[in-house]
Amino acid sequence: MKKKLNKETILEMARGFQPSCVIIAAAELDVFTILHARPMNAVQLAARIKGDLRAVIILLDALVALGFLTKSTDTEPVYRVPKAVAEVLTADGAQSMLGMVRHLGNCQRAWGQLASVVLRGKPAVRRPSVLGADGDLASFIQAMHEVSDPVATPLVASLGKLTFTHLLDLGGASGTWTIPFLQLNPDACATIMDRPDVIPMAKRRMRQAGLTRRVRLFPGDFMKNALPKGADLAWVSAIVHQNSREQNRKLFAKVFAALEPGGQILIRDVFVDASRTRPASGALFAVNMLVNTPGGGTFTFGEMRDDLTSVGFSKVKVLRRGQAMDSVICASKK
Repeated sequence: MKKKLNKETILEMARGFQPSCVIIAAAELDVFTILHARPMNAVQLAARIKGDLRAVIILLDALVALGFLTKSTDTEPVYRVPKAVAEVLTADGAQSMLGMVRHLGNCQRAWGQLASVVLRGKPAVRRPSVLGADGDLASFIQAMHEVSDPVATPLVASLGKLTFTHLLDLGGASGTWTIPFLQLNPDACATIMDRPDVIPMAKRRMRQAGLTRRVRLFPGDFMKNALPKGADLAWVSAIVHQNSREQNRKLFAKVFAALEPGGQILIRDVFVDASRTRPASGALFAVNMLVNTPGGGTFTFGEMRDDLTSVGFSKVKVLRRGQAMDSVICASKK
């Protein structure tokens, strides 16, 4: 239910960045993992992360105020991580979302430039976090795994019986979605295509899943390079929102050419209705694409249908309609 808008609720929403910044900073500095392994006082933590003591104390006390840490009453107070927080915000937590929280920090830096983006019509200027560009890429790939892993198997299973022998997972990252497709279809194989610097992450995850012999890893940029041929099912997951419609038509044409006759394309993304205001998550995600991409956004089913049919696909239909990044559209190659 939406909050009734008034002076108090509007200011509450506007101040929402404050706790967010505190939590994200602690995640980027790995405060939760460090203190969970060994509770420390502020002097010890400042030395560990090579931080300014005054700044570390203020950050730690803000985390205590928010309930993300506890603080002892000693002369040199010791800070500890509550169990519920450790499960989510430490590197080895049972429900770790550390990568996603760090990725949200990168999103936040772009969202902070929204007014400028609206005036200029160009994406925000990218600024790396304290983890550096390579660390930010690792956070993004880990974030995609963290949010997808719990839902991947039930979502793939909800699509019904899929008849295929060879899956092409475009931009498959570490292979989170490839795993349930192959587990639910034991006679099939797969090809994961992603950037060369991502492929080692996929190699590790396929080895952990025991799928190395059934998966080919294909380094490349799917927007620039030719796609590997031979697949009869293409999985285009959380990709179309990064592109303009023109870019998507070019991508769909490449997928169409790469698929075997009778093959299918499955597109997982967040889609909006004709008003572009529902679901609300879709309208807000369009803002995320505005500040982060030159032409990306969230699209309607009609737009997807028109773009798919324009390159030769047919039988376009919605297999699953969700409220977030869990809707799936299917189309066939004659």
